[in-house]
This record gives sequence, C-alpha cells and structure tokens, in this order.
Amino acid sequence: MAGRTERSTDDAWFGTGEEIGRTRGLLFKWFCLGATMLALGLMLVFLLYVANDAFQPLTADPVWLGLFGLVVIVPAFVFAAYVYRNESQAGRVAYTALGLPLVATLVAGGIWIVFAHIVTPHEWFALLLSLLAAAAVVEGHTRVRPDVVFERLGVVVLAPLLALVGIPAISIDVLVRTPLLGQELFRIDLSTPELLPSVRAAILSLPALPAPNLILLGTVAIPIAAAIGWHIRRVRESERDGAVAFGATASLAGVGLVTAPAVGITPTTWILFAAIVGGACGLYTEHVLRRREGTIGLAFPIVVAVGFALLWALAGTLGVAGPDSWLNWSFLTSPHSTTATEAGIYPALVGSILILVVIVISAFPIGVGAAVYLEEYAPTQGRASKIVELIEVNIANLAGVPSVVYGVLGLAVFIRVIGMENGTALVGGLTIGLLILPIVIISAQEAIRSVPDSRRNAAYGMGATKWQTVRGVVLPEAIPGILTGTILALGRAIGETAPLLMIGVPAVVRTSPNSFTSRTGAMSRQIYTWSTQIGVDFRYGVLAAGVITLLVVLLTMNATAIVLRNRYQRTQNR
Repeated sequence: MAGRTERSTDDAWFGTGEEIGRTRGLLFKWFCLGATMLALGLMLVFLLYVANDAFQPLTADPVWLGLFGLVVIVPAFVFAAYVYRNESQAGRVAYTALGLPLVATLVAGGIWIVFAHIVTPHEWFALLLSLLAAAAVVEGHTRVRPDVVFERLGVVVLAPLLALVGIPAISIDVLVRTPLLGQELFRIDLSTPELLPSVRAAILSLPALPAPNLILLGTVAIPIAAAIGWHIRRVRESERDGAVAFGATASLAGVGLVTAPAVGITPTTWILFAAIVGGACGLYTEHVLRRREGTIGLAFPIVVAVGFALLWALAGTLGVAGPDSWLNWSFLTSPHSTTATEAGIYPALVGSILILVVIVISAFPIGVGAAVYLEEYAPTQGRASKIVELIEVNIANLAGVPSVVYGVLGLAVFIRVIGMENGTALVGGLTIGLLILPIVIISAQEAIRSVPDSRRNAAYGMGATKWQTVRGVVLPEAIPGILTGTILALGRAIGETAPLLMIGVPAVVRTSPNSFTSRTGAMSRQIYTWSTQIGVDFRYGVLAAGVITLLVVLLTMNATAIVLRNRYQRTQNR
C-alpha cells in the first residue's frame, strides 16, 4: 500500500513514462528549432552588417529612401504576400522568375569573360573543327572496324590529340577583310612565318574564316536556339512550335549585329547574353504557361523592374541622390588601385573563373569516373574488396583534411616536382581540384547508389551489357545528384584562400590573366589582401563590396544545386 502510494506520488510529480517521453520530445524539438533560428539569425546579422558597409544605405537622401520603399519594396512585398496566400505554386514561380535572369546573367558573364580574355572566337572555332574532325575519325573507325574494341580505344585517345595540333595553325592575322556593317566579315589566320611557301599557299586557297561575331553567332547562339527548338518540339509535340522557338531565339541573338552598337555594347556581348539569358527565360516562361500553374508569378520580376524604373525616373525628376555604394559597376569592372574609391575586383574575378574552369575540367571527370568504378565495377568479394574498402576509407578521410595541407601538396607536386610556374590559374585550379576531388567522389557515389537496383536488373533482363547499363540507365538517373554535389563542392572551392597562399597566388593583380599559365589573382585572395590594408575605406568599404560579390557567386551556385536537387526529387516522385 505504501509502495503504491509512493508510486502514485512520483507519477503525480514527474508524470507517466509516456508523458515524460512526450515532454522530452517537445523539449528536443524546441531546442533544435531554437538552435536553427539562432544560426540563421547570426548569419542574417552578419549579412546585414556586411551589406551595410558595402551599400551604405544611410548615405542616400531620405527622400530617395522613401521612394525606394514606396515604389520598390512595398509593391514587391504586397505582390509576394498575395501570391503566397492565394496560390502557393505562384510563389515558387515568382522567386524562380526573379532569380533565373540573375543566374543566367552570371553564367553569360562568365562565358563572356572566357571569350574576352582566354579564348578568341577564332581559336574557339578551330577547337570545334578539330574536335569534329576527331569525332569523324572515331565514327569512321567504328563503322569500318566495329569489333576491334582496344584499337578503337587508342583511336579515341589519339584522334583528339592529333586534331588539336591544327589549333596553333590559327594564330597570326594575315589578310582578307571585307567590311559589313562596320564589322569584319572575313579573316584568315595562319601559323608562324616559317611555314613553307607551298603550305602557306595551300592554306590561303582555303575558304576564309568568318568574323568573330559570326563565329559566336554560329557556334554559340545557333546551337542554343536549336536545343531550345528541339525541346519545345518534343514537349509540345509540334514541329511548328519548335521552329518558332528556334527562329525567335536565333533572331534575338542575330539582331545584335545591327542593334548592339546603337545601344553602346559590342555585338559579342549582345549575342552571348541574348542567347543565354533570353533562352533561359523563354524556356521557363514556356514551361509555366504550358503547365498553367502559378502563371501570375511571372509578373513578379516585372513588378520589381517597373519599381526600379519608377525610382530612377522620380529620383532624377526630384534631384535626390541614392546611396554612395562601394559595390557598383565601376568596382566590378576595375582593377585594384591604391585609392579605395578607384579599387575594383575585375582581374581577381577573371582569375577565379579561370581557376573554376581548371577545377571542373580536372576534378569532375576523375571524380565521377572513380565513383562509377567504386560503385559499379569494384569487386565486392575476396582480397581485392579489402583494397577497395581501404580506398573508400581513405577518400572519406581526405575529405576532412585541412585545405592548407592541399596547398602544401600543390606546392610540392606541381611547382617543385613538375616545375610549373607558381601563382598561375592552372596550378591554382589543379591544387583546389585535389581539395574537392574527395567531395566529388563521395557525392557522386551517393547519387549512383540511390539509383534503384530494379532499373539495373531491368536493363540486364533486356540483354544490356554492364557498360550499356551504366551509360544508359545509371548515369542519366544519377546526373542530377552528381551535379548537385559537384556544384556545392565548387562553391567551397571558390572561397578557399589557404591553398592559393601556399602556391604563391599574388596578393594584387592589376591586369586580367590572358591564359591559364598567366599569373592570376582570385577573389578570396584579393579580399584577404584588402583585410590587411591600413586604410579604413579598404578594410570596411572595399572589403565588404568584395565579400558581397563573392557571396553572390556562392549563393547563386548553391541555389542552382538546390533547384537541381528539388527537380530531381520531383521527377523521382512521379
């Protein structure tokens, strides 16, 4: 009786076991929510602090701030609240329609930088011709000797190398020029002056190379327009709609040959941005209109654009000034300077893009190839399986090695042993490529592992070989996950500073690199340099502008990864 009374007293004081478990669950839930909100709040405070230093909103005229809130913030907030309250799908369309042009503009800007500083249109044209020749050799060998697999492997390796020998033959300006609307219509480039007269005469007898603008129109804009037209034709099952989409995209890019100089930009800039930004926005608009879900969300970027246009017009009419921002067009397009008001990040931005190109070319194929082998071909039994397990454990451990160690590795291998020049984009890209290679391998393994075995068994049941199954079933299913992990890894790579310090990337570069073997800067390295400056304007204003620029690139890459992941999940759920 006494024991029952004591137990009843305990239950009344502490509650039953079920109630105690529920209480603990609620406490844990609210603790996790609080920790999440604290982390997000601290990040928001950091971003607001940096943004305040970069944009300096309080330096604007109070009337300008009032106009900004009245014609930009209030309409955008009201529109967003309306669509989220009345149609949730429209909210997703709204922020996608607003963010897609920004992401496409960044992509087009990166490609523009490559053509402006690294590869000329004629070199790009020569590369395409060489690769097409290599592909023709491989295809011809496949048709003539279809059963000789190892011989074809040698052809696949050697044909591109032999074809690429033709690229240096396009290097020196020689002759034929015909003006067309103020642009070069034709130009032919030859190799070194030491060419034999007969070889030179033979080359001169060939058709002249098109002008750079026509090359970009034919090799960039037209393929993008063709891809868009093919996609529209496939989803709408209409040849007419596909032809209209192709013609609209190609015409939008081609009209720049005439109209671009009239608006103060080069035809090259118009062609690249019109094809990439216009094509991406057109595809998404067609997708929303075809599904007829959340179409009102497409008006959100129009509301924001009209708001900024009204702000510009009213501010000019009333004579009020905006904020004296450190982050402006001059900052993005100028080199570093000893004067804070004239300092810019453009050479470092170009260097970061070159480093990213080297990282993608070096780390992505090796990482995906290693993941495919470990998941699809590696032995699972016997002594060899123990070696595979050891390799996977080491890959997981390498993913956690400090970045400065990879900097030392790059210094030792690429500079001391191989003899590459320090501080170049090639060395920087290879070094950081080693840093993210384990991450790419692990993420690719997870993506490949997520492909159901039933898909593989179905392919085997239809008589497919191992390679045919991997190529036609596994990789197409795993590509979205692979791209997601790779983009997140690239987001980490672009912010690394320690490896760049170890391999001798210069603190300041005032000229943009013109090749992968030129000494280059990087955004993270430049920001670190600004943080060591004595001047207050450098350590707060210019530094904050550089941080915001880097964060925009990082957030854009991460947002792209999230969109790919969500799209992949929706596809899997159907």
